[in-house]
Amino acid sequence: MSDEAPKKKRRPFWRKRVRRSTAAGEHKPVLLAEVLAALDPRPGQTVVDCTLGFAGHALELLARVAPDGLLVATDLDPANIEPARARLEAAGGLFALHHTNFAGLTGVLAAEGVTQVDGLLADLGMSSMQVDDRRRGFSFMRDGPLDMRMDPTRGRTAAQLLATLPEEELAACFRDLGDEPRADAIASAIVQQRATAPVERTKELRELIERAAPVQVSRTPGAPPERKQLLGPSTRVFQALRILVNRELGSLAHLLRVLPTILKPGAAAAIISFHSGEDRLVKVAFRDGLRAGVYGAVSADAVRPTFEERKENPRSRSAKLRWARRASAVE
Repeated sequence: MSDEAPKKKRRPFWRKRVRRSTAAGEHKPVLLAEVLAALDPRPGQTVVDCTLGFAGHALELLARVAPDGLLVATDLDPANIEPARARLEAAGGLFALHHTNFAGLTGVLAAEGVTQVDGLLADLGMSSMQVDDRRRGFSFMRDGPLDMRMDPTRGRTAAQLLATLPEEELAACFRDLGDEPRADAIASAIVQQRATAPVERTKELRELIERAAPVQVSRTPGAPPERKQLLGPSTRVFQALRILVNRELGSLAHLLRVLPTILKPGAAAAIISFHSGEDRLVKVAFRDGLRAGVYGAVSADAVRPTFEERKENPRSRSAKLRWARRASAVE
């Protein structure tokens, strides 16, 4: 009889706990130095943060326009407003916060008596607190209800969309908004499943995706890490659903249409995107604006996080920043 202790069964590596990209309750603003370089906020100016979040970018913008400048910020998630307000009040300076989608920014500015601004930021990513809160349903890494609404007080949840949208619309969502190559198979599996019982939790959807789109890991040189390959279909489908639930591309398209009327001559806008569809909208709008003479200069390429930032904050790895400066009167 062997005296060796029985070996513990190891869980698959993709189920292992991994290092959190941010500590609980903490949010790191992405591309902060690059945003400040693009906008160059100065004392006395009026600046806009379209996506307030936990006020990471907003705090730095406010510090640079203080004491007489004004920060106007909007956020669709009501849970962000009061924590951000407390942080901004502690910092000091003039600011106004609005619980609304940035697609309604022109109305917000009118309410504040502002016609045009000196700088504008839109960070289209999610805060770490939103991702980490299992009750919100944004992450497939934590089991929770499939909600995904930025504003939990309005609109249909992800579970409701999964229960009602036709199979072809689900497939189009996963394909067009998530770049998922097996969109048809996943949509078909969801429709088959909901005939028996609705898909209402993040764990249920993740398991369904893994069965419908099993991954064969590629170990060829240059292939993505094994864990990233295994989680790819779930990552893409959850992203697509979140964009659909919150109508994110439509809101961004509207902001890009009105942006030239909001910026003062010579003022700059910086937009951070995390999805190819978002980045494409921004790139085309800025390029067309430059050709039409609306913008005097735009970023030649997307600005990406440095290696150091990606290492410190892994959630920044897919961020892309593009900026545009409104043409001045002499251009």
